[in-house]
Amino acid sequence: MKRPWNRVDLPVYSISSTFQTEENMHICTYVSSISMTPKRMMVAIYKGTKTLEITTKNSTMILQLLSEKQYNLINLLGQHSGFTTNKVERLKKRNLIKSWKKFSVLKDALSYIELNTIDRIDAGDHILHICDVLSFCNNLPGEPLTLDLLRKKKLIRG
Repeated sequence: MKRPWNRVDLPVYSISSTFQTEENMHICTYVSSISMTPKRMMVAIYKGTKTLEITTKNSTMILQLLSEKQYNLINLLGQHSGFTTNKVERLKKRNLIKSWKKFSVLKDALSYIELNTIDRIDAGDHILHICDVLSFCNNLPGEPLTLDLLRKKKLIRG
């Protein structure tokens, strides 16, 4: 039987972050709405990542809800370091990127949420970003990518 925290299926997101000429994308599953008014979300970013470095320099980021059709991006976005791999350039070469709010975003993501970090909390191996929602866009219809689908495709354990 799964551990209690793995029993509930979760959606899979990607964070797009940018600062000056640096940009990165990162897989993120520890995400939750935390306030209706004002609209706020919590995003946990793993320590030691390029995304954490960039979001420390620029408090604005784009949270992208991935489509179940985007499971093939998990290897690049979740298992390669932004310090050694230019993920956005690789995605541009595959014609998978467009611009939204001056950020590179995935063309086929279901939605985009523009977030601004108002607080950070050290939570162990992740830093929690408490964010105001600045704007959003429902980009495409479809079903979200979930952890259960990644398990079925044997892309993650559990």
